[in-house]
Amino acid sequence: MAILRNETVQNVGHRAWSTLGDFQKFILRGNVVDLAVGIMIGAAFSGIVNALVNDIITPLIPATSKGGLDRLNFTVAYTHSVVNVSAFLNAVISFLILAFVIYFFVVKPVNSLTERFTPKKPAEPTTRECPYCLSSIPLKATRCAFCTAQLPPADQMAARQNV
Repeated sequence: MAILRNETVQNVGHRAWSTLGDFQKFILRGNVVDLAVGIMIGAAFSGIVNALVNDIITPLIPATSKGGLDRLNFTVAYTHSVVNVSAFLNAVISFLILAFVIYFFVVKPVNSLTERFTPKKPAEPTTRECPYCLSSIPLKATRCAFCTAQLPPADQMAARQNV
């Protein structure tokens, strides 16, 4: 019984080191690191866009007699709380700028690259060769235009060639 327990303890240690090794492979895999870098850059870029909208774009948009869009607030009469419309509009403008940048600088280039490097399917043939004179004739032709030979339908010709 003591020997069995000792082997079980050793197996647990081996499995733990194996699991840690698998975790290390997972963490050091390119996709996880790329994703982490992308999230960090996205967060930093989002901060820059928010600062641009809050500090530069919003004050330039005239909205009220008090000033620009950044001062667009309403006070609710019965609760005396302030509804900050400008914060919502800043968030909408920030979202639109981020969506524009992501679409035109990430989605469009990636789509064009994948389109460029994916293999194209070959076009369906529109002609075939006459087995008698080897002239090129339309695929659905039943008689050769050059030697006037009677031809079997194209699907029968393909079945004969595959056998």
